Amino acid sequence: MVAGELASDGGAVPREQLRPALRAVPSITRGSIDPVRGDRSEKLARLRELAGDLSPLTLARERSLPVLSSLEELLPDGLQRGSTVAFRGAGSTTLAQAVMAGPTRAGSWAACVGASTMGWAAAVEAGVELERVAVIRSDEGRAPAVLAALVDAFDLVLIGPEHRPDGTEMRRLVARARERGAVLLKLADHPGRGSRVDGGGAGPGPDVELVCESSSWSGPGEGWGSLLARRVTISVRGRRGFDRPRRVDLWLPSPDR
Repeated sequence: MVAGELASDGGAVPREQLRPALRAVPSITRGSIDPVRGDRSEKLARLRELAGDLSPLTLARERSLPVLSSLEELLPDGLQRGSTVAFRGAGSTTLAQAVMAGPTRAGSWAACVGASTMGWAAAVEAGVELERVAVIRSDEGRAPAVLAALVDAFDLVLIGPEHRPDGTEMRRLVARARERGAVLLKLADHPGRGSRVDGGGAGPGPDVELVCESSSWSGPGEGWGSLLARRVTISVRGRRGFDRPRRVDLWLPSPDR
């Protein structure tokens, strides 16, 4: 888990308020050290205490989360609270990191579940503030309860390819996110498949789907040089303002990271 102190900027939460709930998360996951004894329901209750601390802040903020200026053509209104965004294609992990950068730099907290191969050094390069990111490990059996608690407490919840919610779970999670004003980010299980946020189940599709269609790298020469950045063509489609499919070219990492 990665967590740190927040600046006192109005939307910040002191670490002392976060620690009791965040410490409870590893203790309900497989193979983790349990620093606090107690049953599972007690630990989930601690996460929900955190949700109670953060919910007034959520209601007081705008109904969208900011994105980097380089992503404004892709997401002109930012990340709408209560929405679900799916990522697919080669480069989708890098794109998801770029999308996370704007909110975390603005003071929002993010949680990541089922994303052990996320590559946090690359996330820092993309602009993500790791001091505002919690990385959660959970097995499939416990993930639904953990995700529900995280949606109550965090502005952003990223669901990695290691967890594929079924249709029923995804419907409940999407409804909860809309009620709480959280944004769900879902990475496909493979670069070439799984366009739906529910992993292909019978659940609801995403509000926005970002598909990395093609990319080209800059930096390497004829047997020399290093990879610096890549130009990616992204197709955007969905609903809630994204009904008309379109394509956007941008650099990853973005120049304003």
